Amino acid sequence: MSGTAAPDGQRSVFILSPRDRDGLCHAVQAAGWHAIGARRASDAPQRYLRSEAQIALIDMRDGGEAERLLAPLVPATVAGGGALIILVDAIDTASIPALLTAGATHFLTEPFTQAALNATLWSAERLVERLGGGAMHSRRAQRIRRGDALYWEMDRNRGEVRLSENLARQLDLPDRYMTASGLLRRLSRPERRAALAALQSLGRSGRSAAFAHDVPGRDGDRLVHHLRYADGVPAADVEWLHGGNEQEGVGRDYLTGLYSRQAALDWLDGRAGLATTILLLSISQFDRMNAAYGQVVGDALLGRIARRIERVAGDVAEGATVARIAGTEFLVGLTGEAAERDRATFLARQIIGAIGRPFSAGDHLIRLTARCGIAQSRPEDDATYLLKRAGTALADARRTDGEGIRILSAEKRSRQVDSDQLETDLRLALDRGEIGIAFQPQYSVGQERIIGVEALARWNHSQYGPLGAGILFTTAERSDYMLPLSAHIQAEALRQAAAWPRALSDLRLSLNVTAADIAQPGFLSEFLALVDRAGFPRSRLTVEITESGLIEDVSAAAALLTALRGEGLAVAIDDFGTGYSSLAYLKNLPLDYLKIDSGLAQDISGTARDRIIVRGVIHMAKSLGLKVIAEGVETEQQLDLLAHEGCDYYQGFLRSAGVSSDELVALVLKT
Repeated sequence: MSGTAAPDGQRSVFILSPRDRDGLCHAVQAAGWHAIGARRASDAPQRYLRSEAQIALIDMRDGGEAERLLAPLVPATVAGGGALIILVDAIDTASIPALLTAGATHFLTEPFTQAALNATLWSAERLVERLGGGAMHSRRAQRIRRGDALYWEMDRNRGEVRLSENLARQLDLPDRYMTASGLLRRLSRPERRAALAALQSLGRSGRSAAFAHDVPGRDGDRLVHHLRYADGVPAADVEWLHGGNEQEGVGRDYLTGLYSRQAALDWLDGRAGLATTILLLSISQFDRMNAAYGQVVGDALLGRIARRIERVAGDVAEGATVARIAGTEFLVGLTGEAAERDRATFLARQIIGAIGRPFSAGDHLIRLTARCGIAQSRPEDDATYLLKRAGTALADARRTDGEGIRILSAEKRSRQVDSDQLETDLRLALDRGEIGIAFQPQYSVGQERIIGVEALARWNHSQYGPLGAGILFTTAERSDYMLPLSAHIQAEALRQAAAWPRALSDLRLSLNVTAADIAQPGFLSEFLALVDRAGFPRSRLTVEITESGLIEDVSAAAALLTALRGEGLAVAIDDFGTGYSSLAYLKNLPLDYLKIDSGLAQDISGTARDRIIVRGVIHMAKSLGLKVIAEGVETEQQLDLLAHEGCDYYQGFLRSAGVSSDELVALVLKT
């Protein structure tokens, strides 16, 4: 195998065989499939879910017990839309109907020929494709699963071992290439002898072999190398084993292998009165990715997200509890030193960064963003209330600028917001004048000059104090109050901007328009009337529409944008880079600006691959004649790199957060 993904047509099989793991792995590899083998039944479901396989083969020869071998793997394969093959002795064929009833999908009898194994594997693969909506979706899911894979192979040209990007990262190696002797020297002497013996066995017989070793600095964690030949040279698929953390399937989410919501609540109940911090993470716009690529790809992606969260949590906070709470929400539970505010915030940043690295789906790159709410326990908290407070922090983190992390500490009692009460309060907030406007300055790259502002909403609640846009818009969506809120924000921003002094007469104003807005009949005429009544020049107004608001009906969106531009307004796509970004549809839309999402902009100071993706988006926009605005710029390094790639404008905490109209006037006069 070469590259970062398995070749087309080559699939993976997870094998559970207490007695003949290596023999079955060799037979499966001879059929042209990757094999991931295991002997222990106790942690098989988690190892299956952490592999990229969608087919499991269970060796039930010699009277293997269905309850011990088959039952634990059935929920895991069902949840992932997989196939489950049982291998039984010919004399035990009478048991096959019962095993199929218990959850197996295919069977193979001993003795079997290579041709019979091939046929069974391909039959199982056809079932996986049918369950997943076709071969294309199955291949995309396979590529996503393989995208974060751990493996290595010999490079003929360099005579060195070439590690996958993720394996090099997990081992904290500065380079993806190492000499074989250099890699072996990282092992203890007994482990080195076992590795050499396995490599020699592979060389003599060509049959698969395996060796395992401890990981320096990670007590209890081990790596297993499943050896094979790829294009005539040694290679290995590498698998993590987590000592002491692999429990039976009780309390597990069978789609990701993480703890379930109930298991997480039980864990929190067990820590009542003890210092505990929880991170509640949510993946943005996952439903749109699901709609574009299908459920099987979405399920595969959730598995990859779970693996990334596990790895980062294990690196930063050993012993952390990781669970899938519901849908695309994940919980990380912290105790001891890891529960301290700064450590928890650092971990949240690391996890959000890991989730933000693109996932490959064949001919597409899927890029996701995450938000995180952090809650620190109080002595009187029970599990449900602590989780609710983390949910409040998460709501505040959604749709905010910057890193998207909000904290509710034990001291910040004022931020314990009653979400039900908020729905009632929102309907009074407009009349009370509690919904205010902040203007975030936009700067020209390479200059200190403010060229425009984006209008942002703030809720100055009478009881809870200032609440961010996350809570405001989440409450509006839940209470079906989005349209009145949006209209108020637009009208108030235009009113204030129209009153700016002459010194601000060159500034552009960017207004956000929601998907609910543009879906309303008569939106165009009503919006233009609103602008004209305020007295703000159309020529200085930019309408920002989120990518998600356009993607439902591209042709209708194109017609609307054309009409807006025909009336003298400029048009921008906001938050480009969240969800799944389709470059193909972008060329069909009449635009003036493309605003790249804060997470994407911040990635430019990440890895070389991150920079390539950001560079591609900027260069694509420039080739279409669009100006590019970067959101969420926080460091001089990010700004320098964005400037080098041709970004035109930027906004973010590096220069200014959102300010009031009076503060904006003072800021412009100062620069």
